[in-house]
Amino acid sequence: MKYTIEIELDLPRDRVIELFDSSENLYKWQEGLQSFDHASGEPGQPGAISNLVFQIGKRRIEMTETITERNLPDEFNGTYDCKGCHNIVKNRFIELGSDKTKWESENVFRFSGIMRFIAPLMKGVFRKQSMKYLRAFKAFAEEGVDVNAATSE
Repeated sequence: MKYTIEIELDLPRDRVIELFDSSENLYKWQEGLQSFDHASGEPGQPGAISNLVFQIGKRRIEMTETITERNLPDEFNGTYDCKGCHNIVKNRFIELGSDKTKWESENVFRFSGIMRFIAPLMKGVFRKQSMKYLRAFKAFAEEGVDVNAATSE
């Protein structure tokens, strides 16, 4: 399964990258993120591995992030692995002017086990979840909205 999503941010690209490139900020725009623990490699650099835990409703998702390319401010790519799923994400940050940036996110999913049969029927759900994260980042970056603070009240 493959799709590309995008969002325009009313901020200069340098500011978008500054906010995006902070692991502490992940908690403010990735709803349900419980932990982000660096495991190996130089943090934020190609080859770095981190473990993430999300709580989405009653479902706990543990995944491993591996950074595959870091060419900021233009591009940041990685893989995300969890049970039954391998996700390749390519993020591009395009300057649209002095105060506007487009974030394009290309997602490729490969599934194993029972997910091979279920996931193709749920492409819209995966796309919608990915877009939810981009919209949450936009709200955080432009307005300071913290999605996890809002859900914990």
